[in-house]
Amino acid sequence: MNDVVVVIPARYGSSRLPGKPLLAIHGEPMLARVWRRACQSGAARVVIATDDARIETAMRPYEAEVMLTGRDHPSGTDRLAEVAARLGLEADTIVVNVQGDEPLLPPALIDQVASRLADDTTASIATLAEPIGDVEALFNPNVVKVVRDLYGRALYFSRAPVPWDREHFAQRPDHLETDAWLRHIGLYAYRAGFLAEYVDWLPSPLEQLEQLEQLRAMHHGHRIQVALTCEAHPAGVDTQEDLERIRRLIAEEEDKA
Repeated sequence: MNDVVVVIPARYGSSRLPGKPLLAIHGEPMLARVWRRACQSGAARVVIATDDARIETAMRPYEAEVMLTGRDHPSGTDRLAEVAARLGLEADTIVVNVQGDEPLLPPALIDQVASRLADDTTASIATLAEPIGDVEALFNPNVVKVVRDLYGRALYFSRAPVPWDREHFAQRPDHLETDAWLRHIGLYAYRAGFLAEYVDWLPSPLEQLEQLEQLRAMHHGHRIQVALTCEAHPAGVDTQEDLERIRRLIAEEEDKA
C-alpha cells in the first residue's frame, strides 16, 4: 500500500509505567517490537513520533525513522497531525495510528484498517472492533463499545453497555445470548486532510462526558468506518501485570523458535 504511512506515537512519560516504550521484553525495547510489527505490514513508511530524545537514541540501532515532536500535544492524534504536516502528506494519504504499547499487534490488522478506509471514500476515519462475549467486559467502563449501521459506519461509541437489551438487562445477566455487542479496538486509520482539520477543534460535550476522543469527529459530522477484526487482537501493555504476561508469552515463543 504505497499511500499508507504508519505513525507510532511514543511518549516516554507514563503514570503507570514510566519509560514504557523502552521497557525490555526478552532483550529488546517494547517499542522496537511494535515498530518491527508495523514494518511487516503493507505500509510504505513507518515513523515513530516521540517527545523524548531517549526514545530516538534507543531506536537508532534499528535504523527506524524517528521524528521528535512537540511536548504539549493533548493526544496522540494531535501528535499524528504534526507528523503528517511536517511530512507534507497529501490530503488523501492514509495515516495509521499504531499504539506504542502493543508488541503483539498482528500486521494484518494494520493492513485491514487502512484498506477499510481506502474502500470508503466518504469516511475520514476507520477503526476496528471485535465481538464481546462475556458480561464482565460488556459492563466494564474501561471496555469501549461501538454500535454500527448497515454500512459498517459508527453510530456511537460509549463506555456504557450499548445497545441496551430492554428485555434482559433489567437485572444483570449471567451470560450474553447474541453477538450484538462490539468492543472497540483502538487502532485508527485517518486521512491526512482530516488530521489537519481535527487539531483546530475544541473537545465536544459528548467526548468530555465519555472521555472518548473519537466522538469529536462524529460531533463534526465525520464518518467512521468500523470493521470486524480479521484475526484476534492481543491486549497491549497498560499495567505491570500486562508487561509480565507479554514477557512470558514472547519468551516462550522465541525460545521455541
